[in-house]
Amino acid sequence: MNMPSFVYILVACVGTLHASVADTVYGESGMVVSRSQIASTVGLETLKQGGNAVDAAVATAFTLAVTHPSAGNLGGGGFMVICLADGTQIVNDHREKAPIDASRDMYLDANGDIIPGLSRNTHKAVGVPGSVDGLLAALERYGSLPRARVLADAIELARDGFPLPADIARQFAQRSERLGRFPGGRAAFQKADGTKYVAGDLWKQPDLAKTLERIARRGRAGFYEGDTADMLVGEMRRHGGLVSHDDLKDYRSVWRDPVVGTYRDYSIVSMPPPSSGGALLIQMLNMMEPFAVGAMGYGSADVMHLMIEAERRAYADRAEHLGDPDFFRVPLQQLVDKGYARQRFNGFDPDRAGISAGVNAGAFAHESKETTHLSIMDRNGNAVALTTTLNSGYGSHIVVEGAGFLLNNEMDDFSSKPNTLNQFNLIGREANAIEPRKRMLSSMTPTVVLRDGKPFLVTGSPGGSTIITTVLQVLVNVIDHGMTLSEAVSSPRFHHQWIPDSITVEADSFSAGTLDALRKKGHLDIRPARYGLGDANSIMRVDGVLHGVEDPRTQGGAAGY
Repeated sequence: MNMPSFVYILVACVGTLHASVADTVYGESGMVVSRSQIASTVGLETLKQGGNAVDAAVATAFTLAVTHPSAGNLGGGGFMVICLADGTQIVNDHREKAPIDASRDMYLDANGDIIPGLSRNTHKAVGVPGSVDGLLAALERYGSLPRARVLADAIELARDGFPLPADIARQFAQRSERLGRFPGGRAAFQKADGTKYVAGDLWKQPDLAKTLERIARRGRAGFYEGDTADMLVGEMRRHGGLVSHDDLKDYRSVWRDPVVGTYRDYSIVSMPPPSSGGALLIQMLNMMEPFAVGAMGYGSADVMHLMIEAERRAYADRAEHLGDPDFFRVPLQQLVDKGYARQRFNGFDPDRAGISAGVNAGAFAHESKETTHLSIMDRNGNAVALTTTLNSGYGSHIVVEGAGFLLNNEMDDFSSKPNTLNQFNLIGREANAIEPRKRMLSSMTPTVVLRDGKPFLVTGSPGGSTIITTVLQVLVNVIDHGMTLSEAVSSPRFHHQWIPDSITVEADSFSAGTLDALRKKGHLDIRPARYGLGDANSIMRVDGVLHGVEDPRTQGGAAGY
């Protein structure tokens, strides 16, 4: 791959988040921001060679499967929000599905208790992958370049290799035992002599390159049928997994209408169920809209209290009402109705915290920290927000032998047992119970904000249950607090999700006075986050100029021209 001549900026993580302000990359014709510098480079080159935002999104996503193995993927799933210059607003749901042989109580023992690790660390944790079908479906419907061209750089990077970054080499070392449990993982993540990769080593993935070549030649049949499908199903059969040839042949991504709301003078276009992200984002914005958020001041106890109480109510609704709309009647329009938001917020006390134990889901007459998000705008005014994941970092830590790609552990995002916490402390009930062919609930929130009907801001994030509150804070920082995109993405974050009834704050970020004021309002359980919250790779158009910002909490790349 010939590296282009444009200038890109890498933003490295620093210890004190509030002292770190992300650099901004500027462009007038196109912008790509992702978790990987190389992937952003590929996406931008796709734009420069005449591709549109969808072409670039697909090229970037396939490249992330090579260069960002903890979350970029062929063996997982995701959601794509597309807003075109002609006014088209549509989303592609390529969330994984439960296998045909899945059953409601498949992770419970004879006593009805959850068997630890079964839904996360085994072949039974794997849902039917959706990424390949979704990316190819988007390319076929809205792309402009040939499939082989869009995948060419990803294939070359997998075949010829690239110098291994220090953070990824460190992840390989930390996860070596889990990644090395089966032959496929040892082939992908260890050298031929069994020794570990170190930073700077040329990392080649020949099996993954061959899988990508089959996709380039045959499209979805190169993944869901033929050699790749045989290898995936063979991996399942050898180790007790459930994904079958019929599961793969039957899988199709779904085109859906986005969930759309308004906040102040902006339109919010986001992901509908089976993602909970768009519905909760719009619901929380509706609860906040009657208040003078900007006048309260960024980082004040008053504005944090307001947002926390909106989050408390929205996440309670998530547990009760949200799931796969093809299997469960999701009251989406009621959830995003402004009148319903007023009703839900009736009991709000500006001076006193609510109690989660006393907040139930409203009545009408779950995701990984290692997810990854990319944002793209092109010269013609098209915008794409794409969030993709394996669920946990490196998913199930299982690589398909001979095919070179990691498998998800998305089955853990179902409610294995009602009112039982998953790995992100999210509760689910009947709406998200396991059923064959059903899509599991997600928190992914790829979002495009429109101003005067045109894409203004593209954003999203990884972070499991914190994805939605990360996106909420980026939007509020821009719209209410008047921040630049760099300030909006870099500013400290906090999170609340109903249960557990605690506030997570980024360490050394908010002032002691603010936290004391929150405690006086009754928010007694305030905990520092182990890591930064989210990775909000974002783009904003300001006076015709594209501003691209990679979140300073991670190492990634923004590329524009």
